[in-house]
Amino acid sequence: MILGPLGFVVPWLLLALPALPLIWWLLRVTPPSPRRQAFPPLRLLRDLPAPEETPARTPWWLLLLRLAAAALIVVGLARPVWGPGASAGGDGPLLIVVDDGWPSAAAWPARIAVAQSAVDAAAREGRRAALLTTASPENAEPIRPTALMPAEELRPRLSALRPKPWAPDRAVALAGLETWRQAHPGGFSSLYLADAVEHQAEGDGFSPLAEALAAAGPLTLASAEGRPVRLLLPPRAEPDRLHLALRQTPVAADGEVAVLARTGDGRALARAVIPVAAATREGSAALDLPLEIRNQITRLEIEGEDTAGAAVLLDERFRRRPVGLIGPSEQGAVTPLIGPLFYLDRALAPFAELRQGSVEQLLSRQLAVMVLADRPVSDGREREQLARWVEGGGTLVRFAGPRLAEHPDSLLPVRLRAGERQLGGALSWEQPQAMAPFPENSPFAGLSPPAEVTIASQVLAEPGPQLSDRTWARLTDGTPLVTAEARGAGRVVLFHVTANAEWSNLPLSGLFIDMLRRVVALSSGVAGAEGEVPLAPIETMDGFGRLGPPPGGVAAIPASRFAETMTGPRHPPGWYGVPGEGGERRALNLSATVPGLRPAAAPPPGTTVFSVGGVPQERDLGPWLLGLALLLLAADLILSLFQRGLLGRGARMAALLALLWFSGPAAQAQTVDPADMPLATRIGYVASGDPSVDDAVRMGLAGLSDYVNRRTAAALAEPVAVVPGQDDLSFLPLLYWAVTPQGGEPNAAALAALNEYMRNGGIILFDTRDEGSGEGYAPGAQDALMRLTRGLDIPPLAPVSPEHVLTRAFYLLPPELPGRFAGGQVWVSRQEDRANDSVSPVIIGGHDWVGAWAVDGRGSNPYAAIPGGNRQRTLAYRFGVNLVMYALTGNYKGDQVHVPAILERLGN
Repeated sequence: MILGPLGFVVPWLLLALPALPLIWWLLRVTPPSPRRQAFPPLRLLRDLPAPEETPARTPWWLLLLRLAAAALIVVGLARPVWGPGASAGGDGPLLIVVDDGWPSAAAWPARIAVAQSAVDAAAREGRRAALLTTASPENAEPIRPTALMPAEELRPRLSALRPKPWAPDRAVALAGLETWRQAHPGGFSSLYLADAVEHQAEGDGFSPLAEALAAAGPLTLASAEGRPVRLLLPPRAEPDRLHLALRQTPVAADGEVAVLARTGDGRALARAVIPVAAATREGSAALDLPLEIRNQITRLEIEGEDTAGAAVLLDERFRRRPVGLIGPSEQGAVTPLIGPLFYLDRALAPFAELRQGSVEQLLSRQLAVMVLADRPVSDGREREQLARWVEGGGTLVRFAGPRLAEHPDSLLPVRLRAGERQLGGALSWEQPQAMAPFPENSPFAGLSPPAEVTIASQVLAEPGPQLSDRTWARLTDGTPLVTAEARGAGRVVLFHVTANAEWSNLPLSGLFIDMLRRVVALSSGVAGAEGEVPLAPIETMDGFGRLGPPPGGVAAIPASRFAETMTGPRHPPGWYGVPGEGGERRALNLSATVPGLRPAAAPPPGTTVFSVGGVPQERDLGPWLLGLALLLLAADLILSLFQRGLLGRGARMAALLALLWFSGPAAQAQTVDPADMPLATRIGYVASGDPSVDDAVRMGLAGLSDYVNRRTAAALAEPVAVVPGQDDLSFLPLLYWAVTPQGGEPNAAALAALNEYMRNGGIILFDTRDEGSGEGYAPGAQDALMRLTRGLDIPPLAPVSPEHVLTRAFYLLPPELPGRFAGGQVWVSRQEDRANDSVSPVIIGGHDWVGAWAVDGRGSNPYAAIPGGNRQRTLAYRFGVNLVMYALTGNYKGDQVHVPAILERLGN
């Protein structure tokens, strides 16, 4: 039963409200106040008055108080709910349909909140419900709805549901729905949580499923309106940069998307902003990075979006560049100082894998770049092989010389001039020519040609309308020195001088190395594994784009079929390759297998549509109304006794104080006299202003302090709540900060106090309480964390490694460091940051550790550890001990690596 914003779980109890007049009639009589009377037994019968007495009337205000208490009890037992949320409509069974593919991860908590609200409404109405997900399960079982069950039993299934790192398959879901309807022929209402994306390469897969649901009964469609779905594409390598591109569903306004480049340990190396114009589906930008830094990048991700489509893994194809070298002849090719391949070998060896052999031998394996030093390409099979390889993405680099000048071929970016002024096709000068500055559109832009680099001879390009566009480097007289032409997916580059010092001293300079490095960086990288070598899963992504151990059903992929493998339950996106340290890995990215990104079609006529972000949180008013009724009854008792004269002055004051205590606010966190702070070691926590959160944190830290006191030699006093900028933090070794979605940015005084606290060795643990198995429990906490830390001096962060002191300060623990939740990432400062003896001033995670440590007044743990139960809680307590030891003693465990050397010196 719903009345505007108010709903009732047990509405039939409201039938007791008409009985209030009867209650009024019973309560309106108040017995007269007692009086003292002498009791003469002999005169009792004679003097006893016989007239009938009229009972005293109850005051109207006391009667109103009693009626209000009775009404509150009736309404409270009816379990009123404020803001009961949107119902799916209808009065039959309810089918919850969820698009649980990768696009849904961006607003997953809001989607689950809508589903939970609909399930709660169905439970209040006594309806049965079922669940249908449209993405294939991880065990690759067929997609089909669950059996109909009481609506309240569907809540655990929704809580355990997580988005998949692949696209939904609505056609298979429709087939499963039709089979399910054969067993449930009656009508039903549906709530469809759609991702608003069409996932079929061609045609319309959304409409048939939506129309089938609408044909069975009322259909309600919920989607994340106004929020585009974004897909980050694998980048294209260019000199000193990565060309980034993304796709998104169109939006009405211009926008910007930030992309972060991260290393394997999670550090952010660079940030690029991709502008996206209104009503467009694509955007691009360049990420300018030196090659040495770019080779450290293993992951690109859209900032602030946690989906598998917003992350791209970069494997050896973006770093490893096999280069084939071929000279004019095999004999003397690498002769020191004079061989045509000598300088090439020395220049390329530090950053490329070099191979030598014939054209056919080199092309029999994957190759990124081939360098021909003064070697013409013969007609026939060899030229066809090279041309096909270049058009397929290879980079062919040619160096001139007497042979090429005499026998030019078609695999050159420009035509070479011939004439009597050239000796064998080479142009000579009386004075060597210097190099001109590189043009801005050249891959060599930014390099500075040294004045001592001069060119004595070169082959001359035939003038033409495209010569200027194909020129990458010139001499001071404008003569082209390096030219290039794109052919298919690859390119051909020509250095108009020899690869040795015969025609110029360019190979003797550092500029030669830099130019070759940029040319090689232009090429498309390759992966090492070839043929039918199986690439086993090493780490796979979940729907939120987080890497973790692969599920049990994931299979290896043959190397020859890796590029054409589609993501799915058998092959989720992630790292595949040879397990073990040093083993080669290849990245399977979701965005490389998604055919397109189109908005879904309009829903069928008559569909109720609303946004997933507009569902308010339900509030059960029953306990509050019953508590208020008890308070009124207590007041009625006190007032009745007072009116009858049964309360003395002291009793009146005590009753008044008791009433005020019951009606006052909940007890606040324990406060400590500032003078007592230096006398004991305590853990502090930042008061959030939310009584429920602060109470949970206080219970958790108190439970941890007791555990530490019983298990170690440390002696911790009761935890204390502090307000940064107002309270002194210097006596607290550890500060716990439970991040709430309502948390705002600290003021200037608080920021100064917190930064000073961290500089002096204090540690702050930020807990967002929404990571891993707790995903969705605290929506908005990540945004609040960004606001809280915006003005703090946070050092570069990295995930906790197995070697970090936090994993072995007292107990040996895995780097996951679970709490009430498990499966998320815990971040600390990089090990190479030497401030405060490498002790991290911040620890950031979302495992709700205080929830696992909490102990209530009965000595029990009020919060369940999900999903590991008691074993996980034990690990959480052990992490708490390690955390306290880390805060009190720093990196003393890390210093133990020096124990053998110290003992040896002592022995000597």
